[in-house]
Amino acid sequence: MILNNIKPEINIDILTNLQFDEDEFIQKLDPNRIKRKSHYASIRVSYHPETMKLEPLIKKVLKLQDNSFSIGIWGVMHPAQEHDILRAKEYCASLGIDFRTKEFLGEYKGKMHGTYRYEGACDKKFTRNVLCKTTELIIGPGGDVYRCHGDLYEGRTPIGNILDEDFEIEEKFRECDVFGHCNPCDVKLKTNRFQQFGHTSVEIKF
Repeated sequence: MILNNIKPEINIDILTNLQFDEDEFIQKLDPNRIKRKSHYASIRVSYHPETMKLEPLIKKVLKLQDNSFSIGIWGVMHPAQEHDILRAKEYCASLGIDFRTKEFLGEYKGKMHGTYRYEGACDKKFTRNVLCKTTELIIGPGGDVYRCHGDLYEGRTPIGNILDEDFEIEEKFRECDVFGHCNPCDVKLKTNRFQQFGHTSVEIKF
């Protein structure tokens, strides 16, 4: 398990849809390894009512919670799913599960939703050369590492593979020629780990 081989002094957060064997996870990982003083859970589970059933998800969350893991559920306030998300939040609260909502990002019925740091970044009306640096390590299913979520989702060339012994993680600005076609996850304004609003996953130089 990758988590057991990360340096102990490095804090770990897990973003997941929880579609894995929770019993194996509990058996192989010490819950204290991913537990720290924070304003939110270390394991943040995404709930998507259009593709997931709530009850099985809650069962897994409660099992992990009962085994001392720091875990909570997050739901996106998509205009078409607000009712389902708020109902799930209320139900989870009655069970002692931390359920929080996130702003919907992207276009719906011709209207762009979300709060973004860089004007026009997601409008797909132009392209521009910029320098971009991410604060996140973005790894695809095959171990490929990407500059940003946009590269991952659009199938652009990765910068390396986490399984390559010669690959080094570098926090630096990289050239990008597709600004204007950014993924909302990268350029949205959000709260940081201290729950202070104004953080963005990437920094862009024009």
